[in-house]
Amino acid sequence: MSISPRLFRSFLPAFSLSFILIAIFYLQPRTVSYFGVNLLFNLALPIAFATLAQMCIITVNDLDLGIGAFVGVVASIGATLLNDTPLLGVLALLACILAYAALGALIHLRQLPSIVVTLGMSFFWLGLALMILPRPGGSSPVWLREIMTFKTPWVPFTIIALFVVAITVHWLLKSSAYGVILRGVGGNPTSVERAGWSLLKSKVVMYTLAGCFGVLSGLALIGLTTSGDANIALRYTLLSIAGVILGGGEFTGGRISPIGAVLGAMTLTLTGSFLAFLKISPDWQIGAQGGILIIVLALRALINRAESSK
Repeated sequence: MSISPRLFRSFLPAFSLSFILIAIFYLQPRTVSYFGVNLLFNLALPIAFATLAQMCIITVNDLDLGIGAFVGVVASIGATLLNDTPLLGVLALLACILAYAALGALIHLRQLPSIVVTLGMSFFWLGLALMILPRPGGSSPVWLREIMTFKTPWVPFTIIALFVVAITVHWLLKSSAYGVILRGVGGNPTSVERAGWSLLKSKVVMYTLAGCFGVLSGLALIGLTTSGDANIALRYTLLSIAGVILGGGEFTGGRISPIGAVLGAMTLTLTGSFLAFLKISPDWQIGAQGGILIIVLALRALINRAESSK
């Protein structure tokens, strides 16, 4: 019995993750343990949150080139204001989310290219982070460190959190009625507008969700690193885009997969460890990660061609 191309495409993110995980277990058998798995996926949660933030933007056919710098702002706030003056820190984080919502409204109302606007905002976020935390330091709140280092029995906390987040976002965007409308903004905005739904409101909702996931990413990151740095997450911009695409999402048409995006983020997290076990120099690891992404995209292209030929 042959597997349909569509079914194979759906399982491609899980297959990619399983392949790299098995390869790591083969190269380093000591990772086949609670401690080993926890160490491998230690940074997967903040990357997954950043990937989901990017996915929200891609859902409405936009692209966010500032999410990495935004996560850096959140990390800087979390390591300073949130720790020293919690109320001011919470207000600052809410202001960041509102800024993302306003950004979505501006892009829609003025019909501005999201790539240009978010690229410009990346410099603003980076400058703001440097103003808050000019040099690496600060300290994450105790309660945040306790959450991120919480040890659950049998399965590491990070794996459980990733599963819960993936299922929740999948239900919100893929199964709920309002999720269909939000995805429709990227797939067929004309039909959504004719049905009486506001494109502006929908876009603001998606940008607000992106801001929320960006905040969660920054907080999760400093909960793990225990200190802040304005430049701590600049790589997250490219990683988040790669995670969405690796997980089965596409740049147009509102075609996204929340579960796939989380699996893509987990795969990218493991890639660094996999390349390290192969003793590949860190200078070459970014290029190697890009090569893995190209291979997956090539497989998807072959699958799409097989689907269109039927």
